[in-house]
Amino acid sequence: MGFGRYVLQRLLFVIPTLFGVTVISFALTYLLPGNPALVKAGALATPDVVREIERRMGLDQPVYVQYWGYVSGLVRGDLGESSSTGRPVWEDFRQRVPATLELTLASLLVAITVGIPLGVLAAVHRDSLLDQVSRVLGVAGVAMPSFWTGLLLVYVFFYLLGVAPPPLGRITAGVGPPARITGLYVVDAAVTANGPALVSALHHLMLPALTLGLAVMAPLTRMVRATMLEILESDYVTAAWAAGLPRRRVIYGDALRNALIPVITLLGVIFGFLMAGNVVVEMVFAWPGLGHYAVTALVTKDPGPIQSFVLFVAVMYVVVNLAVDLLYGLADPRIRFR
Repeated sequence: MGFGRYVLQRLLFVIPTLFGVTVISFALTYLLPGNPALVKAGALATPDVVREIERRMGLDQPVYVQYWGYVSGLVRGDLGESSSTGRPVWEDFRQRVPATLELTLASLLVAITVGIPLGVLAAVHRDSLLDQVSRVLGVAGVAMPSFWTGLLLVYVFFYLLGVAPPPLGRITAGVGPPARITGLYVVDAAVTANGPALVSALHHLMLPALTLGLAVMAPLTRMVRATMLEILESDYVTAAWAAGLPRRRVIYGDALRNALIPVITLLGVIFGFLMAGNVVVEMVFAWPGLGHYAVTALVTKDPGPIQSFVLFVAVMYVVVNLAVDLLYGLADPRIRFR
């Protein structure tokens, strides 16, 4: 089977997956207690006003009619309207996705920059002090909840040391955001040479990225260490040592390259988790991303944002899994799509 046909088959599998996601997300929002029309109308609204809003929102229709309206809207690119913000959900997503993406990429950069070298060094210097430190960090990163880590970092670096900004968004209140190009403040400020905005954006990004980066660095370090230990004990690495090949080439060339397959898989899972599961960190740092938006919608039973967030998470995981499969061939030439 050719590579193009393989990609096409994987894309066809997306259709039933997304259909199931639309059913589940609609059912969850439909079964949630509370009345979205009452939330939109306000606590002091009269019953007649609430019934009118229910009619406008289609809540007086049978459930299958409501579901068909939801699916047909998705096909047209209409994600509905948010009762909380009064704007189309698509517009809210367009404003908030860059914030979540920026935090995700920064956290992933922290995890990769620290986690992979630490895992390699821990495997090379097995049972050394560095190896023991990596094990402690691995256990601590998994055991400590993200909200606790975030609050601890805020207490130390903002309250005690005063070197971090208050956890109140992406940029200082007195500094205007850079001209929008990608929506990523750091990238846009660098492209437009906006020094004050760049410094402020990096300053505000520091603690939330470090919080999430430490959380996902732990499993990454453990995976790299375990894989490298297995590879360093393999026959072909032993033969490379016996042949007198340079130590750096054996470790960072042959061994690390072969250890990338499970690492790539884990990085795909981590990226999907960060895009969809950083809700707690966004709430702690008042980060205006999708997680903060979804929690607000859940509290007010705002169906449009909740359904769109669940669908977004599903699409992200499907895209990430497909990308991971395609990267396999780049990381290991032995893998072929037949």
